[in-house]
Amino acid sequence: MDENKKIPGTGGDKYIPYEERAGEESKVYFTRDLSADGLRRIFARVGGKLTGRVAVKLHTGEAHGPNIIPRPWVEALIKNELPDAHIVETNTYYEGDRYTTEQHRETLKVNGWTFCPVDIMDEDGTVLLPVKDGKWFDEMSMGKNILNYDSMLALTHFKGHSKGGFGGSNKNIAIGCADGRIGKKMIHTTPGSDDMWDISYEEFMERMTESGKAVADHFGERIVFINVMRNMSVSCDCEGTAAEPVVTPNVGILASLDILAVDQACVDLVYSMKPEENKALVERMESRHGLRQLTYMKELGMGNDRYKLIDIDNNDAVISCAEAVKDVKPFTE
Repeated sequence: MDENKKIPGTGGDKYIPYEERAGEESKVYFTRDLSADGLRRIFARVGGKLTGRVAVKLHTGEAHGPNIIPRPWVEALIKNELPDAHIVETNTYYEGDRYTTEQHRETLKVNGWTFCPVDIMDEDGTVLLPVKDGKWFDEMSMGKNILNYDSMLALTHFKGHSKGGFGGSNKNIAIGCADGRIGKKMIHTTPGSDDMWDISYEEFMERMTESGKAVADHFGERIVFINVMRNMSVSCDCEGTAAEPVVTPNVGILASLDILAVDQACVDLVYSMKPEENKALVERMESRHGLRQLTYMKELGMGNDRYKLIDIDNNDAVISCAEAVKDVKPFTE
């Protein structure tokens, strides 16, 4: 790795409107139906790519976390569509309810993730996955048990994030598959630094995205992405009950075979809301320079930032983001 090439990009605080983007268009499926049935219906549009042993990468949350994807939705999906799947997680870099495997297993019980096997992938060690064309990394340290799966469903609660600006599919697989002691440290901390969170802004987005690329490349065509736009606090689910109150309206569920397209579409839907609806989440994304996740995914060839938004509630009509959010209701508990 040439140290001279390690210069972060720029522009992570600037939103690029759709008409200023170039390239191919991917398909992103959309439903307003925030329910177990809505999740199953949208899964049907992408789930055919999953074969063999299936990992469901999910943020299972800190104890009593109020905003995670509702457990009954996930239970219905797995029991009906993926009966042999395992939920997969890794331990955290910070000390808390999921720092050790023992603590993590207790928290899983508290949050009700007991209806199928949950694999804490770094419980038995780590593995290095290659990062193709990376700027910061040639390889990333992952929970070793990632090698036990043939396919992955990245089932993501889309929300804000204190470091990443937003957490979508990219963050879910990037931070969520990196092991708790080595991989997450590679992403968050400059070697030798006393501040474990010293990497921020564009450099953090790029490091995180390279980790996401390692996971996406590992599974190839056998990874699919679903983002649930519900209870979108500006805080990540790792903040548990301390998360900031939700003020952004709920939107729906999105699914794609393209990780960039699905995260970009969620960001576009937020930006398509009225200022009084999206102000908090937009401020969080721009202040953290989180939009660099999207432009760097494009630079790394991870997908397209242009897409057709397919409304599965209305005979697969292709709609605009503005049409998708025009009837959103103010958030209520």
